[in-house]
Amino acid sequence: MDNLDPHAGNAHGDDENVPVSVWTTAQNSPSAQRKNRYVPESTAHPAKMLPAVAAHAIDHYTQPGDLVLDPMCGIGTTLVEAVHAGRRAVGIEYEPHWVEVARANLDLARGAGVDHDGKVFHGDARQLASLLPPEYVGQAALVVTSPPYGPSTHGQVSVTPGGGVQKYHHLYGNTLDRGNLANIGHHRLLSGFTRILAGLAGYLRPGGHIAITIRPWREHAELIDLPSQILACGRQAGLIPVERCVALLARAAEQDLVARGSFFQRDFIRKQREAGLPLHLIAHEDVLVFRTSLRRSAGSGIATEHQESRRLFSGGARHAGNPRSGSGVPESWAA
Repeated sequence: MDNLDPHAGNAHGDDENVPVSVWTTAQNSPSAQRKNRYVPESTAHPAKMLPAVAAHAIDHYTQPGDLVLDPMCGIGTTLVEAVHAGRRAVGIEYEPHWVEVARANLDLARGAGVDHDGKVFHGDARQLASLLPPEYVGQAALVVTSPPYGPSTHGQVSVTPGGGVQKYHHLYGNTLDRGNLANIGHHRLLSGFTRILAGLAGYLRPGGHIAITIRPWREHAELIDLPSQILACGRQAGLIPVERCVALLARAAEQDLVARGSFFQRDFIRKQREAGLPLHLIAHEDVLVFRTSLRRSAGSGIATEHQESRRLFSGGARHAGNPRSGSGVPESWAA
């Protein structure tokens, strides 16, 4: 059950030479990471980002006082971790209930003495320009976000005598709401997410980063390589891919990895193995890191530097270095 699939979600294609790093983001359990920082209502969200994943990205790609943005903020994990780290934060969330939960989590941070600015706006992230005030244009140092995906990775379970295992908190809002990206089908999701990424470029400062956490998921036992598809979305949106990282969902012990998969995920793997499919428990998320150009184009958009992007993803990539040094990206990649 706890064997880890080393190939899950790592079909790199032409990006096999992109710098890679491993983030040890599950040394503590998800519940321990959220303890005293998130209101109890947060647990009901179907796909919460691990706080340590957001915290690692924020620490690595920003400085205190920087602005961090999440256009699909859910319960506000990115925002909470940002303000606790001394950054400013702004988020957008489509579902009204999660808007209120995210705001409650920011209020909890303020109650703990955190006085950095954190705001949540309600609306569809595909309409960024109509949701965020002009004061945010060109200001964000970092975006940390995750698209909705894969019902096989979501949810919680309860066991009742005689009733078996029941799954709950595994759906996004009203399944009939076609405005919700989670409910519009895979290809339309990719199209909508590309639109969001393209809109984000105007709110990032030159050289700003976008970190997207995603994991592969299974549909009828077939592995869907969503990370590679999101990579294509970012490139289509004119962003420059700079890293493809692994954020562990398992604790790195002395000799091996200790999986932290949910009961539902383990039960899914067990049933697939009993049916003759030798699947393994996925114990990581991919983190795709993009950046904008180091300079703005003559218009209001961001220069895309497609030529550099092609060089990076065709074998010319060098070691990632420390993106916080100097201009914010490795010197060898400067535009």
